Amino acid sequence: MFKSAIVLYVTCYSLYILFSRQPDFFDGEQTIGTIHFVKDSSSAALVPSVQFSDGRNPHSANADYIFRSYVEGQKIPVIYEASQPEKAAVFSWWGYWITWTESLFSLLILVVFYFAAVSITSNPSAETVKAQAEYVPQKRRKYED
Repeated sequence: MFKSAIVLYVTCYSLYILFSRQPDFFDGEQTIGTIHFVKDSSSAALVPSVQFSDGRNPHSANADYIFRSYVEGQKIPVIYEASQPEKAAVFSWWGYWITWTESLFSLLILVVFYFAAVSITSNPSAETVKAQAEYVPQKRRKYED
């Protein structure tokens, strides 16, 4: 049962990831952007920003994400929607496909469902135990004549 639950979890999570990314993976445009560090308006700290062009106008997007580090002038892939290039994202495995909040939340759901299944199946009612003890499978012929 646990193996099938893990397979179901991985399948559902993979489909969720594939079809829920913003900007959309299937409709988005990809290009190469350049990292530049700019001062954050609220904290005055230097944060990475990716600057790219959609072929007509220059755009920039926030490239700051936990556990990611960049070097000034580094070239990185960017994905954006042509209708909203200001909502671009760095096209990378960590930060675009996998985010820490979604991963944490989905693992929490998996743990909750696991403990719910264990608590339901480990405490059967007396009627269920009696019915299972009295059950005798009927013998059937392997082949019908």
